[in-house]
This record gives sequence, C-alpha cells and structure tokens, in this order.
Amino acid sequence: MSYDATKWQVVIGLEIHCQLATKSKIFSGASTDYGAEPNTQACAVDLALPGVLPVFNKEALRMAVKFGLAVDAKIGLRSVFDRKNYFYPDSPKAYQITQMDHPIVGGGHMDIELENGESKRIGITRAHLEEDAGKSLHGSYHGMTGIDLNRAGTPLIEIVSEPDMRSAKEAVAYMRKIHSLVRYIEISDGNMQEGSFRCDANVSIRPVDQPTFGTRAELKNINSFRFVERDINHEIERQIDVIEDGGRVIQETRLYDAEKNETRSMRSKEEANDYRYFPDPDLLPVVIDEAYIEQVRQSLPELPEQKKQRYMAEFELSIYDAAVITASRELADYFELVVAQSGDAKLSANWVTGELSAKLNKAELEITASKVDAEAFAGLLQRIKDNTISGKIAKEIFEAMWQGEGSADEIIESKGLKQITDSSAIEAMVDEVIANNPEQFAALQAGQDKLMGFFVGQVMKASGGKANPGQVNQLMQKKLKS
Repeated sequence: MSYDATKWQVVIGLEIHCQLATKSKIFSGASTDYGAEPNTQACAVDLALPGVLPVFNKEALRMAVKFGLAVDAKIGLRSVFDRKNYFYPDSPKAYQITQMDHPIVGGGHMDIELENGESKRIGITRAHLEEDAGKSLHGSYHGMTGIDLNRAGTPLIEIVSEPDMRSAKEAVAYMRKIHSLVRYIEISDGNMQEGSFRCDANVSIRPVDQPTFGTRAELKNINSFRFVERDINHEIERQIDVIEDGGRVIQETRLYDAEKNETRSMRSKEEANDYRYFPDPDLLPVVIDEAYIEQVRQSLPELPEQKKQRYMAEFELSIYDAAVITASRELADYFELVVAQSGDAKLSANWVTGELSAKLNKAELEITASKVDAEAFAGLLQRIKDNTISGKIAKEIFEAMWQGEGSADEIIESKGLKQITDSSAIEAMVDEVIANNPEQFAALQAGQDKLMGFFVGQVMKASGGKANPGQVNQLMQKKLKS
C-alpha cells in the first residue's frame, strides 16, 4: 500500500463469477467439459437457432441453493430469469439469460481473517444464476477474431458482495474464502486457469471524512488472486493521481494488462436500464418450497469455518494452523488421515503446514498430487514420536520419501539413520567432546550459558546427527552440575 491511508479510504466490492460443476449447460443438454475443439459443444439452443427453447437444468438450481445455505443467505422461494440485452459476437442470442430483481440467493455473508488476526464480516448482496457467454479468441488469427461458443450456456452463479472491503488484501482474502467454499461444497472445481472462477472488482476512493462513496471503476475478468491484488492497488493509485491532479474519476469498465501491470479503459460503465432487462418469456419462474431447501441443507458437508472451530477445540490447534489446514477440503482430509494414524494432532499440524506445504508450494502441486500419501506421512511422524529418529533426521528422511526412495522405515534401515538413545553411548561422546574442549567447558562452568549450544552441537556432530538431542542436553546438564 503506497497511498496515504490517513487521507484516502478505499471502497471495494467484488462480483465473482463461479462456473457450476454440472455435466450439461444451464438451458441445454450440451456438455460443459473443458478443452474440446472450438464449437463442438454448442448445440442449437446455445447457438440460438430459430424455434429453439431453453430447458432449465435442475442441478444448477440445487448447487445455487447449496451455496446460499453455506453463506447463511436468504433463499428465494420464487426466482425469475430475465433477459439482459446486449450485442457482442460471442453471445449468439444478443442477450444473456440471467436474474435481476428476483435472484435465487438473497443477502448473506462471509467472514474473513485480517492480517492482524481479527475477523471481518463481508456482506453478500445476492447470488444469481446465469449463463456464460462464448469466448473471443483475439490472438489465434492474424487480423481476425475467432469465436468459440463451447462455453456459451455454461451455468454460473454470480456472487455479488457489498462494498465492504477496504483494501486489496481484504478483497483477496474474501475471494479466497469464496473459492475455498465452492470447492468444499462441490459446486465448482474453482479452476482459475480454465476460467471457472473469476471476478470483476468495483473500486472507488474517497477522502476519509467523506460519507458518500466516490465514483467507481469496474475491473473486468480477473482470474488469479495475485492479479486481483495488483490490479486493485494499481487502480487505487490511478484514481488518487487523477483526483490529486485536479481531474475526476469517470464511471467506466477497465481491463487489466498483467504484462504491463496497468489498466486501460474498455468502455463507459453501463447502467441497468441500458440492458433493457425484462423477464424471459421462454422460462417460467422457478418455485421451490422449504422442504426442498431442507433437503439441500442435509447434503451440506462440514463447512470450512465449522471445521476450523472443531480443529481448535478437538485438536487444540492455533487459529493460524486451523485456518491454513481448513482452507482446502482436500488438505483437511489429508490432515485428518495423518492424525488418525499418527495419534498426534499438533505434530501432524506442524509438519503438514511446514515441511509438506513447503514441498507442495515449491513443486506447484495440490495436496491431491502429493508424492507422499497420508499413510506414509503418518509413518514418518510415528518414528519421531517413538524416538527412532530426531526431527532433524526426519527432514532428511522426508526428502528421500518425496524422491520416491521408500517408506520412512525402509529409508531409516537402508541409510542407518536410527537415533542413538543408548545413554552410555551418548555419555561417552559427551565426555570426549568435553575433553577436547576444556577451555570452553571451563567458561560454561563459569556462567557463559550460550556455550551449551556449542557443546550440544559438537555431540550431535560426533554422532552424525543420530544422538537424541534431549538426552544430550540432560547429560550435559549433569556434567555441568558434577
């Protein structure tokens, strides 16, 4: 943050577009599979050929209700599909079927964790069902634009937040929580590279003493957490520069250029009446009852916040460890398997959030692609618990496990890494180190306590790292007192 926060306040709202994980499109039976040859998954309904009629996908309804319940929102017992009229080459109908005045999901909320450890509630205005547009391919054809309609008609929920965020970091935290949630409840794969999860950010600034919001600019189609933060921060600085130079911010839609790290104007921002919304005459209102909502509620898994609170209570994890582990349903599942087999929740949490997460991040792998499965990982932790190996040696063994050299027990055996716990053997090493360093030992006896680390280190070195560090410390204290 490079602007003066005592002078300017930032106001941010996000519109998150989340592709639902249905097998077919929202109003047709065409496949939603990603990666097919262009225009091979666009049927007559998607192409808006004369005489075709849309048929609503009930699975999209179920997923939208599931999301609404997960964010403690009001579910619309009667929702209406509308036509949003605009012309663009990747929209064959010249309108989009969406929801305007009567969405399926009303007001809800999502709590985020701030950097100072506090929690903040972000309001969710609504989440409505709609169809996605096709895709314009600008770089594939020299001097021309290609149109791929495979994505046209793919079901989305658009999740509209209140303008409650006051920094780019808050916006990222909120977007991450929504991303985690839709994967938890299995309504979306959340694949940002494939466009399954993306957002538009509405950004404005105002003097800190001004009660009314400033003029907002909308930043379109941001598909990574890193770009959300960079894009918003760039737009904040742009708007402040405009105002401080005597200009005024205009309401417009801007596009972020990741390579140049800049936004550029696309068009002036439309108002709702520019789209001439009206109820779609080909689709009846969607009417559900409380029994249907309750049936969907029963299908909800344990939600991330519930799981986090349980980990803190049941496993006595810190709020940080619990938040990191529950951010991904798959990581939480892995962790619970490790705990069940190792019998030590705290040790499991330390290693899952430490060594394992570091390896996954470095290799850019999801936990589902980990090179060490939960059972093998628990086997390593069991050997730390029973003092077969030290924590330091365990890191060496984990590296070998990651490289596919076998289980923890196999590597300990083949490399002779079993920890030395024989007190007499360790005491002999301690005596030898003391004998070789008489001046340092005299200084330690005289009160230079920092030298204790030197002696422990020398004994560990003499043992090839295999001596039990706790026993080494105990024996050194014994020698010191005698």
